[in-house]
Amino acid sequence: MKIAVDMVKEGLLEEHEAIMRVDPKQLDQLLHPMIDPNAKFKSLAKGLPASPGAGVGKIVFTAEEAEEWTKRGEKVVLVRIETSPEDIGGMVVAQGILTARGGMTSHAAVVARGMGKCCVAGCSEVSVQGDKCTIAGKTFKRGDWLSINGNTGEIIEGQVPLVEASLTGDFGELMTMCHKYKKMKVRANADTPRDVTVAVKFGAEGVGLCRTEHMFFEGNRIPIVREMIVAQTKEKRVAALAKLLPIQRGDFNAMFIGMGGRPVTIRLLDPPLHEFVPHDETGPEAQELAKVLGMSLEVVQQRIHSLKESNPMLGHRGCRLGITYPEIYDMQVRAIFEAYCEVRALGKPVAPPEVMIPLVGKVEEFTILKENTHRVAKEVMAEKKMTFKYQVGTMIEVPRAAITADTIAKEAEFFSFGTNDLTQMGCGFSRDDAGVFLGDYVKAGIYEKDPFQVIDKEGIGELVKMAVAKGRSIRPKLKCGVCGEHGGDPTSVKFFHTVPLSYVSCSPYRVPVAILAAAQAAVAEEYAE
Repeated sequence: MKIAVDMVKEGLLEEHEAIMRVDPKQLDQLLHPMIDPNAKFKSLAKGLPASPGAGVGKIVFTAEEAEEWTKRGEKVVLVRIETSPEDIGGMVVAQGILTARGGMTSHAAVVARGMGKCCVAGCSEVSVQGDKCTIAGKTFKRGDWLSINGNTGEIIEGQVPLVEASLTGDFGELMTMCHKYKKMKVRANADTPRDVTVAVKFGAEGVGLCRTEHMFFEGNRIPIVREMIVAQTKEKRVAALAKLLPIQRGDFNAMFIGMGGRPVTIRLLDPPLHEFVPHDETGPEAQELAKVLGMSLEVVQQRIHSLKESNPMLGHRGCRLGITYPEIYDMQVRAIFEAYCEVRALGKPVAPPEVMIPLVGKVEEFTILKENTHRVAKEVMAEKKMTFKYQVGTMIEVPRAAITADTIAKEAEFFSFGTNDLTQMGCGFSRDDAGVFLGDYVKAGIYEKDPFQVIDKEGIGELVKMAVAKGRSIRPKLKCGVCGEHGGDPTSVKFFHTVPLSYVSCSPYRVPVAILAAAQAAVAEEYAE
């Protein structure tokens, strides 16, 4: 990168030539700590390189342990069979995350990339049993030192020296060149004010995906969320949601301010409700929940049990929750609009909100929830004595939505492709389980690359192209973006340029990679012979 920038300064290269000389994937080395190239070590095992960088710490097995050990000054690596949203607190403080199961778009991988934290996922040689784990046949206990390399997927016994990341002036100059040439916007997937700060620092031009469910695990919010979920009547559910309203409003307020007038797309609740309740029906968390709510343990257990599904990723989630429990989406939409009004009243720059409804497969689903959104917007305008613009769009992640995109575009004001789920449903691969065999598929030449890492152009890519073409046949200026993890993969970004998409959105730490890849795609097209 330094050579390319210096050669421009010396008149030896044109800016567009320098842009083409830098490998986008190498930028990750500038943004994350990495293992000292001079260090000598032997790898124990290898998993999927799910999030770049490197981490060294003492092994812990639960999110609670990670938080406790970090408070007393220890550095930890969180080792889990797989992670779920309730592990977010431990993931935040850990130096790195290692999972036995999961693929490149598993919960651990996606969240770690968003945090800029290293993660090795889906290592079949890792087995976790209680307070110990086995890696490649060797047993480790809580407190043993472990190092992981998210760039290569390597797992290393003990401590290895790291080299800290450093951004130089050359990096900024390269990014300035890229912004001159690229045609697609680059947004960030950001769920917290901290994510927004990092995203803006790295040049993000907006938020392409705010996952509101990640906010539910911040601080002391989860008991209120659980109160809402186990409520036996709509009235009790609404009462719990009323407690969440000011909290969500505060979150959105901070995000709008942090983005300084840049657009923000907020996705309404997407995961199935079972992810938010205690997983052990008889454990201390379930008992505490019953005590706090003044309910019998049997009633709480029954409710938790009723939420379990055989295939939750294809179950009661996304817009289906909004149809069944419209009061949940009503609360979130109200929080968005009220936050917007507050920020505007302060005189700070704020873009019209973009409300995104997830998992739509039929236009009727979207229409019902869009009308609910309009109703709440009118209520807020009347209460705040303020009029405002906003957009209601959808996440295209169900193949049926891509096929019927022209029908959906009659109602939806923007499309954002959730390519993680679109790949899962389109290819018939489980995001969490396919890591076990996809490596063999790549070796056998069935797929050139893991389709969760690099867009499957012939299959999923064609669904994206079809949906964009159909959508724009109804709305010629339809804004179309991608917010799946492919938005930060250089090869995929170059494909999206040809579609063409309006923007790509990716984890904050991958924004510079996407900016460079988008610029290279534009340069290659402009200077093609």
